[in-house]
Amino acid sequence: MLPDEMTAPDVTALEGQPIQRMERDGVQYVILGTAHVSRASVQAVNALLASEHFDAVAVELCPSRAHGIRDPEAFKQMDLFQVIRQGKAGMVAASLVLGSFQKRLAAQYGIEPGAEMKAAMDGADARGVPVWLVDREVGTTLKRAWRSVGFFQRFGLMAGMLGSVFEREDIAEEDIEKLKQSDLLEGAFSEFASGSAPLYHALIAERDSFMAAKLREHGAAMDPAAPSRKVLVVIGAGHLKGMSTELAEQHDDARALTDELATTPPPAKWPKVLAVTLVLAIFAAIGYAFYRSPSLGIDALKNWILLTGGLSALGALIAGAHPLSIAGAFVAGPLKPFRPGIPSGAVSAMAEAWVRRPRVLDFERLRDDITHWTGWWKNRVARTLLNFFLVSMGTIAGEYIAGVHIIRSLF
Repeated sequence: MLPDEMTAPDVTALEGQPIQRMERDGVQYVILGTAHVSRASVQAVNALLASEHFDAVAVELCPSRAHGIRDPEAFKQMDLFQVIRQGKAGMVAASLVLGSFQKRLAAQYGIEPGAEMKAAMDGADARGVPVWLVDREVGTTLKRAWRSVGFFQRFGLMAGMLGSVFEREDIAEEDIEKLKQSDLLEGAFSEFASGSAPLYHALIAERDSFMAAKLREHGAAMDPAAPSRKVLVVIGAGHLKGMSTELAEQHDDARALTDELATTPPPAKWPKVLAVTLVLAIFAAIGYAFYRSPSLGIDALKNWILLTGGLSALGALIAGAHPLSIAGAFVAGPLKPFRPGIPSGAVSAMAEAWVRRPRVLDFERLRDDITHWTGWWKNRVARTLLNFFLVSMGTIAGEYIAGVHIIRSLF
């Protein structure tokens, strides 16, 4: 038997809620725009499910986020060594920063972000109807957003993410109201999304297109002989207008469109070319210094080692790394040009994860620890990821500072 709150709909819960009804290719869509931090949105989901019959329920979730909502303990199975080895440490760290933002909302307002999505999935399960996961994978969205902006905007994003870790003020009521009209990802990066058309396109517009195409794809697979084809769509209110427009106006092949939007564009070549050119120029300068004078060459080489190794080690030191990890960062920094594709942060982080192996308790407390900035240093999982990030940044800074210093010493 269904729970009482599902069998006795509260019609008043739907008053003032953004609901749009439309039909596409013989499928009726009831689209509910929700706030990811609102009890009213949860009540509206339950009221719609209880008052109308739906043949499917679509939610603004990708498989990984849906799995995280259904099984909050799944992250405990994370293999930290594999995360670092596969170059995913930065992406996991970004996801944790976003998670800490969500946790702050939960602690302040007493409701987990995404509770309305869980209510929609639970309601569909209770009624035996399929759940459609129509959002793009969050990792793909973050990668496309990252690669859509320029070099200096990336530093701004990283600074903003680090700043959110240290932010302790309560989230104001007016900011919560803004979240009701925007997307959670956009809300977390609102300062940058509002001022960057490429970033807004990757975080919002592309996902509007992706979700509309996914709805069309799933809708086409429904039995055309069924007595009804009616779908409840639960999405953030910030996507309501854009996705509805896309659903009405899209004419491209749905599968081809989702495949295109789900691909990660290759990284721009110029940053790698610039980095290689810089390193070659620095090594040429060091060689020229030796040509002019052995002592001048030794000084140039010493500056390279001390600045790249020293700033890499400083990053590990700030992260509270083990002395062995700090030493690994110092050695790995100057040798980075000889290890293309292997950042110095990965070397130091691997050493940190080996010396201070994360305990079961660290994984269990990870979500709670990262809600406060000190938790990034106390929790071994978070500290390893922080170590990766700060050492990598220290190495990059060291390379540029060393290059300028060495070249200036020749003139």
